[in-house]
Amino acid sequence: MRTPRLRVDRERCISAGMCALTAPEVFDQDPDDGRVLLLRAEPPTAHREAAQMAAGLCPSGAITRYEPEADGS
Repeated sequence: MRTPRLRVDRERCISAGMCALTAPEVFDQDPDDGRVLLLRAEPPTAHREAAQMAAGLCPSGAITRYEPEADGS
């Protein structure tokens, strides 16, 4: 079983900050423009639920969860 991964689209981000508030171990906000910063593309088990919740709360849909391909991409 592959570990789900996260990716962010900083161009789509509207700097709402819900991700950093919901899962601060996984997301932060850029101090210069307020956009999402992904700290952990593969969150540890203890933070996966919060990361998934943060993705669902993102008002712009800038955070996506995906299963990596067999070749690791």
